[in-house]
Amino acid sequence: QVQLVESGGGLVQSGGSLRLSCAASGTNLIFSAMGWYRQAPGKERELVAFVVGGGTSTYADSVKGRFTISRDIPKNTMYLQMNNLKPDDTGVYYCNGGRFRGVSEYLPTDYWGQGTQVTVSS
Repeated sequence: QVQLVESGGGLVQSGGSLRLSCAASGTNLIFSAMGWYRQAPGKERELVAFVVGGGTSTYADSVKGRFTISRDIPKNTMYLQMNNLKPDDTGVYYCNGGRFRGVSEYLPTDYWGQGTQVTVSS
């Protein structure tokens, strides 16, 4: 049974940094792409960034230049380095194991982590 477990969330002041991790266990399955989503209170879940294989990454405009997604395939773990955090980055962050189409479309699957809370104070 595939499990995705996020960690690394917390409370940070505006301008601070956090590093999220997403570890996959219970499987030798290697997702062709993985993504980070977030959901702010009262808002829909949105795609923040995704990585294809171990390299090519795509970001939402709101986080470009501040967030970096990476992946350690041998460890079956994905990361999200978040710098210069803003209050609008507050939300629950979820990782997803998925697929991709073309060069810019992420296709999520039903493999989700439980989420980790990120709160950025002003």
